[in-house]
Amino acid sequence: MTKQEISEYIRIQYPRENEGCDWKEYKNLKNSLCGHESDDVVSYVSAISNMNGGVVVIGIQDKTFDVIGIKEFGTYTIESAKSTIVRQCRNLPSEDLNIDELKAEDTGEIVWIVTIPKHKPRLPVYAHNKAWQRIGDSLTEMTDDRLQTILSELVITDDWSVAVVDGATIDDLDPDAIEKARKEYVKRNPFRKAEISAWDDAKFLDKAKITINGKITRAALVLLGKEESEHLLSPYVVCIRWSLREAGSTQNKDYEILPMPMLLSVDRLYNKVRNIKYRLVRPDSLFPDEMLRYDMFNIREPLNNAIAHQDYTKCARIEVVEYEDDHIIFQNYGTFLPESVENVVTKDCPESVYRNRFLVEAMRNLNMIETEGGGIKKMFVNQRVRLFPMPEYDLSDGKVRVTIIGKVIDENFARILTDNPELHLDDIMLLDKVQKKKAITDEQAAYLRKHKFIEGRKPNFYLAHKVVSKTKDANLKGQYIKNRSFDDEYFMKLVLEYLKKFGKASRKDINGLLFSKLSDVLTERQKRNKVDYLLKKLKENGKIEFNKERLWKLAE
Repeated sequence: MTKQEISEYIRIQYPRENEGCDWKEYKNLKNSLCGHESDDVVSYVSAISNMNGGVVVIGIQDKTFDVIGIKEFGTYTIESAKSTIVRQCRNLPSEDLNIDELKAEDTGEIVWIVTIPKHKPRLPVYAHNKAWQRIGDSLTEMTDDRLQTILSELVITDDWSVAVVDGATIDDLDPDAIEKARKEYVKRNPFRKAEISAWDDAKFLDKAKITINGKITRAALVLLGKEESEHLLSPYVVCIRWSLREAGSTQNKDYEILPMPMLLSVDRLYNKVRNIKYRLVRPDSLFPDEMLRYDMFNIREPLNNAIAHQDYTKCARIEVVEYEDDHIIFQNYGTFLPESVENVVTKDCPESVYRNRFLVEAMRNLNMIETEGGGIKKMFVNQRVRLFPMPEYDLSDGKVRVTIIGKVIDENFARILTDNPELHLDDIMLLDKVQKKKAITDEQAAYLRKHKFIEGRKPNFYLAHKVVSKTKDANLKGQYIKNRSFDDEYFMKLVLEYLKKFGKASRKDINGLLFSKLSDVLTERQKRNKVDYLLKKLKENGKIEFNKERLWKLAE
């Protein structure tokens, strides 16, 4: 990578500073790794770990993304730096700490990307004998509220997935699954491609945290195990049952059992689903959009979550029931561990504990899931972009059932979303309850009626598009968007439509496309950071790429 390419990579991968990301110049690493408290690397490691983990990028100028490079390492190497960080940061999960080096081929500048793990449950991370937390642009000693949150975290002491399976060897793993696992791991770590290619299978599986010191774990068999190796997990059951039913029927027209390895069965399941094309005439268009009934992500995400969070001690199958008319149901055994679906979706509250921690980490490394709750929110956003109903969660009976609907069920709902692109997801979820004839509180009804989103009398409310305000009133618009983030998928779709029409675009072109549509409450820098983030997500999802002319285009 050249100096400019490193700068662009950082801009896309880590577009803004927040509680999980910091850019630091730190030209003199000798004095910056462990120096003045609240301003050195170990202090930032403590602060980031005490939230949800993240990165410190060293050698990048704050605000500009200019590659400054580390000028003075002292005696530090990557390994000795890691040792120092672990030694100075009490309670840091050292096994998940990593430092990657990027060196500019043309100028020689060196940048370090320090990947910092999240703290262990009930164990805040200390540096300089203090637990740190980032608030705004600065570090401070951890607040009492945050400390109590960490100290009261729910702990699941037993992790079914981490257990080593007696008698299992690498020969019990499917070679095709291992090969796919390598490809996905490289996607997750593109700058380490050459290094990963040099690893043999045993080393790769250890590095990806699928095996432990060459020993086969239950997680390894779940994800990569041969079908004929399923007896090694007996009496536990690892498989997916796909069923096809007519609308309203309880009888199967077709079914199939998809066994280990789950990494490959996810693809097989996706290919089983009858994801036919759906023609949607949007309220603001004369011409229909032709799309697949289900967004690919909205099939893979709930399925991967079911695999990750299944309570395998129940000895039950994961169930996927496809109804021919318009919806799919995903079901796994086990309670929903985050506080609520609403918190995950609207408040960006990630899961703090996992039933199968080792399996979840392995799936994250293989690009199957996102560990910070972003995947669940993305499903809701995908449905919103399509004007389809929101995903529906049923958490009763010790199971998690997720229903994805693949069509418009109320045109008024679609019209409201079209006329009010700034609506936040919590408002959309409330409107979704109305279209599905679910009960809402008197306070919620009053809120919707105030803004002319509903008509009718309790309990027979209905959505009313004819009187919907398009939120052009400044006060009302401000009420909707103040201190709220926009739905990213809405803006990403604009970028994709632009590139589809014009073929390519400079960053200036994209800024011109989006800036006027972003909230007026955002500063110029915040708008730039927002666009950085959107481009990063589109690139990560394989939608766009950066060509040699330094222009953005649709990915081939």
